Amino acid sequence: MSSYNQPMSKQPLVGVVMGSKSDYETLSAAVEILREFDIPYEARVVSAHRTPDWLFKYAETARERGLRVIIAGAGGAAHLPGMLAAKTLVPVLGVPVPATALNGMDSLLSIVQMPKGVPVGTLAIGKAGAANAALLAAEILAATDSVLYDRLAAWRAARTQEVLSQELPG
Repeated sequence: MSSYNQPMSKQPLVGVVMGSKSDYETLSAAVEILREFDIPYEARVVSAHRTPDWLFKYAETARERGLRVIIAGAGGAAHLPGMLAAKTLVPVLGVPVPATALNGMDSLLSIVQMPKGVPVGTLAIGKAGAANAALLAAEILAATDSVLYDRLAAWRAARTQEVLSQELPG
């Protein structure tokens, strides 16, 4: 397995950031989807509380570095997605990480309660939310990339066919 803190060889279009290394267990579901669609990404630890200057620099330089979407996973107080969104106009998709005794509910409520004017697209708690964040990022990118759009359409059709071909025991 490659290090979670390494960029892919192509210029990244999606940033996958998390408050701590332990959040990668959840955010790996986003990375898997991005790899499946061959979307260049970078993965980084960017802590809102422990590295606020790095967070500001990351957000402020996101667009000039070519990022088109940021997926931000955070647990507990979950300030990372909102603080990133406050410092960039690149769309931020927040993924609540179940990191505390509240199993991600605290993170969900923190991320979803952004004030008017600083939006964060908020996904489900955990790996399902991380996977959906990557799919949503792919859909955002596909708005201007017809090849990616076709791959997403084929992927969705395959999911539909999986459901239609299921048989229940009789």
